[in-house]
Amino acid sequence: MKIPPPKRHTSQIGFTRDAQASQILNAYIAQAAQGEDTNTFGVYVALVVGQVTKKFGRKAAVDNASFTVAKPAMIGIIGRSGAGKSTFLRMMNRLTDASSGRILFKGRDILQLDGSARRAWQSDCTMIFQQFNLVPRMDVCSNVLHGLLNKRSTLSTLFNTYPTEDIHRAVDILDRLGIADQAAKRTEALSGGQQQRVAIARALMQDAEIILADEPIASLDPMNAQIVMDAPRRIHEKDGRMVIANLHTLDTARRYCDRVIGMRDGRIVFDGTPEQLTTGVARDIYGAKADFSEEATSTEIGAIARYKAAEQLIREAEAEAG
Repeated sequence: MKIPPPKRHTSQIGFTRDAQASQILNAYIAQAAQGEDTNTFGVYVALVVGQVTKKFGRKAAVDNASFTVAKPAMIGIIGRSGAGKSTFLRMMNRLTDASSGRILFKGRDILQLDGSARRAWQSDCTMIFQQFNLVPRMDVCSNVLHGLLNKRSTLSTLFNTYPTEDIHRAVDILDRLGIADQAAKRTEALSGGQQQRVAIARALMQDAEIILADEPIASLDPMNAQIVMDAPRRIHEKDGRMVIANLHTLDTARRYCDRVIGMRDGRIVFDGTPEQLTTGVARDIYGAKADFSEEATSTEIGAIARYKAAEQLIREAEAEAG
């Protein structure tokens, strides 16, 4: 079975649609059950999402989602509010359970993990939240070191004591993200963009194989949004980590991602390259009308200015007509 490897930036990724994902999933399960190497059926696949569903009562927040990722990539998930993007990431990180389906990473079904194995997975597959989830009154370096909570003793965590090598590593990560000079400051004194970079640094401190980001720039201004999005892109390219980010702007998905998945009403309705994400496709994903404008959600400063100017012209025209 051959999977085509589209290219973008320096990455090479392979991906399959629902039917092929199900075939790969079934092959993985059968071989794993027999104790065989799960790469023997023709291609190595790092991540397999197979028919994953999450229901709240009768409503399916995620409905039969299936896709595969052959190699580490930066993947953007787009869709309107309520499409199922956040619920899917929470299932990936095991913050919530799936109603049915399988998610296999390197042959292991992470939806079956419990106890210490589940906590270990949450270190291997870390989450970056829109709200940052930092301790405001704690200094920046200590917040980064909290990425090691699952790997350190309760006593050292309680008294906030860490080995010197861990502290040096935390500062090095902050330096990589351009905020090492903020290490001793209280986190609450930082801007929103700086706080999001602290959250990214904490994720790097965990040395996770997968980084999940849930609307990481939704509350940021355009300049900080670009700075923050540069970070996971560099992390993917230099470290070879898989990054899956829920995004609310199309230009961000096209600019930073190797691959874009579109969700609507819990289902995956698009899975392709950024070049394939046309305005028409985006309109279908969002269920928008013909007057749908990408610039309304753009993080590009020039696009925002043009959109605001157009809004002003409309208001002036309406005022004159009134």
